[in-house]
Amino acid sequence: MNSRPAIASDSPAIAAIYSAGILERVATFQTEPRTPDDILRWFQSALPKIVIEEDDRVVAFAAAFPYSDRCCYAGVGEFSVYVAPDFRHRGAGRLAMDALIEASAAFGLHKLVSRVFPENEASLGLLKSVGFREVGVHEKHGRLDGVWRDVVVVERLIPENL
Repeated sequence: MNSRPAIASDSPAIAAIYSAGILERVATFQTEPRTPDDILRWFQSALPKIVIEEDDRVVAFAAAFPYSDRCCYAGVGEFSVYVAPDFRHRGAGRLAMDALIEASAAFGLHKLVSRVFPENEASLGLLKSVGFREVGVHEKHGRLDGVWRDVVVVERLIPENL
């Protein structure tokens, strides 16, 4: 497997991986599958987007998004990471996060943040392994399929940009 910056033509593969995660209901509050056009909009931002490939197939992605439009948060990126179901537990998520952290540092970000469902132990374990810390829990942060869900807030500082 190898990592590289995502490009617009990766949108169908990214949409498929993200949509699989949406259907599983353990990784996002999103409920509707994403389309390639939805993903194409991500490329309007210059923040890093990474894909992991094996045999010319995109099998995972990690992407940073603006945390806020307030200028005081310009160095903070909110991120997502997803792995195709048949490539989980094979190192693709770690490779994606390592590459996203490196690209975010080069971009000038000083922090990455996200929110993870508490029962998503695989994601929480991955993030801990690449230097994220759990900040706390937002209780009843949103509803998914009519049920209130908590989220664990995670962050990782990028020291070279502090």
